[in-house]
Amino acid sequence: MACVRADSLLTLHYRLAAQDGLDWVNTFGHRPATLTLGAGQLAPALEACLLGLEEGADARFELAPDAAFGHADAARVQRVPRAALQALGSQDIALRPGDTVQLAALAASNGAPAAATVSQTGDDWVELDFNHPLAGKTVVFEVRILGVL
Repeated sequence: MACVRADSLLTLHYRLAAQDGLDWVNTFGHRPATLTLGAGQLAPALEACLLGLEEGADARFELAPDAAFGHADAARVQRVPRAALQALGSQDIALRPGDTVQLAALAASNGAPAAATVSQTGDDWVELDFNHPLAGKTVVFEVRILGVL
């Protein structure tokens, strides 16, 4: 059977969840995912879990914050005026805690817009958390490898 390598093209089902069970991504029961390792489609720590698995394998991993998405960094939480969000391209300023904001004006080097979670709001300000939503959490990564090329 084929074995997952650092440059493999994979078809798989996977579930990524906080240890409390809240799913972040879950393809089980839906269409499987197809991805190429090393292309940035999965976090490096998750890709490392897949290395060496054989086609047909089922596996479950628990990753502590240091091994997954790191710890939340208070410096990545910023309070901004609602008017500034409009200037950065956010059309809707009726944001509530838990909402996700994508800011194209703050794009990463790969062109992907910056994403933040609204953590608090006031009449004329919004507090944005640019940490990964799973930062500071132990995560569960479950996989079923369907195909390896």
